[in-house]
Amino acid sequence: MTQLALGAAPAHPGDGTAPAAAPPKRARLAGVDAARGVSLLGMISLHALYEADAAGNPTWSALVFSGRAAAAFALLSGVSIAFATGRRQVPAADLRPVAAMIAVRALAIGVIGFLLCSADTVLDAVILPYFAVVFLLAIPLVFLRTWVVAAIGVLLATAGPVADHVLLPRLPDPVLGNPTFGRLVEDPAGMLTELTLTGFYPSPTWLAYISAGIVIGRLDLTKVRVAAVLLAGGTALAVWANAISALLLYRFGGLGHIWAAQPGSGLTEAETTELLRFGGDGNTPTSTWWWLAIDAPHTGTPFDILGAAGCAVAVLGLLLLAGHVRHRVLGPLCTVVLVPLAAAGSMTLTFYSAHILFINSEFDTYSAAGGCLVQVIGAVLIALAVRGTVGRGPLEAAVTALATRARRWAASRVPAQADAPAPAALRQAVPRSVATRPVLHGEVVQGDVVQGEVVPVRPPAPRRPHRPDGSRRRIAQRRARPDIGDGGGTGESTGTGQGSGAGQGSGP
Repeated sequence: MTQLALGAAPAHPGDGTAPAAAPPKRARLAGVDAARGVSLLGMISLHALYEADAAGNPTWSALVFSGRAAAAFALLSGVSIAFATGRRQVPAADLRPVAAMIAVRALAIGVIGFLLCSADTVLDAVILPYFAVVFLLAIPLVFLRTWVVAAIGVLLATAGPVADHVLLPRLPDPVLGNPTFGRLVEDPAGMLTELTLTGFYPSPTWLAYISAGIVIGRLDLTKVRVAAVLLAGGTALAVWANAISALLLYRFGGLGHIWAAQPGSGLTEAETTELLRFGGDGNTPTSTWWWLAIDAPHTGTPFDILGAAGCAVAVLGLLLLAGHVRHRVLGPLCTVVLVPLAAAGSMTLTFYSAHILFINSEFDTYSAAGGCLVQVIGAVLIALAVRGTVGRGPLEAAVTALATRARRWAASRVPAQADAPAPAALRQAVPRSVATRPVLHGEVVQGDVVQGEVVPVRPPAPRRPHRPDGSRRRIAQRRARPDIGDGGGTGESTGTGQGSGAGQGSGP
């Protein structure tokens, strides 16, 4: 069960001749939606369950999902962007429609995020407003070649934390609260700085995940070999990042340097211990460069980014492979796992928003474990029911409708590339069957598209009657006149022949 008809994913971008047309629809990959479902259920578990146990150690949910669930959410958003833009580099002719589509989608997600933040929430890290900014910054990526997007992602994951380490002491301290419309009006510069650089989800970090997702989304994810490479490569990357971080911290004394610089970090000893054990708020202190060697969740270090990205890629590869299992026993088992996860993953925006509202409402009277089970089971059951009836979540439908309308509107505003007359080569390519009428702008004629406005086509020149013996008569006349040399005769005959041929050939 490789694919499930859970929605629409475009196969190819609109070409340059018809930017207004949306890409053709294809069935969504169950493995991709199932990976989204895992990230959604991971975030629900993180927010509903305790982060530390009675002894002060991280719980299993924190160890498994902290930092990784959100990273997978971002990476799979990049995959969605690749699907929405045809899984390849978008041509320049589609610049306005595609940019409008992504921008409106980002703004819609941002508005939903601000509305969630305006509630009296106990969660100060609602991710949607940050995602809106990252989506806007990701617009230029879809017009670049895949290897360029990959290079940008690697640069953001490695050099981005270094740039943040240099810039952070020169930037104002973040509020680290949920963004609101009021603060957006009162302090737009401070809000933008926090949403891009100093907040919970810094743009360089999350744009690296988006870049990786765009690259992965342009692959042929229906192939078993691609899924296997994603599983093996993601696992190797995650293990490598964790091993190198541990080597730098414990073998080369990085942890000792961090504690030696602790008085200048602005943190207490307890806060430093908590940061190293549970993770940070998007960045690390800048008291020493050795902070960049840690891989704790939400610290934005190279090893944090690479390790979380590797886990997300490995989970995606594993779930894609699960869709190819045909074993008598394992096949149905994989289907049982994939179907509910894919159903929930196809409506992540709706269920994430509902989750945020639920944990801040008076209906959340359950214990930590009870509340988590209620939300997970409820999300899966509702997702299966919605998929079997209307097909998609309400927020997904609304955002998609707005983005589609924006794309069509932008495509209709693109000026026609018809200010100049059609090239002569295209005018000559028009067959005689349409030569007696004008060729309209954009009309396809035997595979050729005539650019420009109405292009008048000259009618065909009148043909002379066919005379099969004409060439023989001219040869006989030439041989009968010995007073005309070969050069003169040849010149006269050639001149007549070329003139008549050119006249006939240039008409159509």
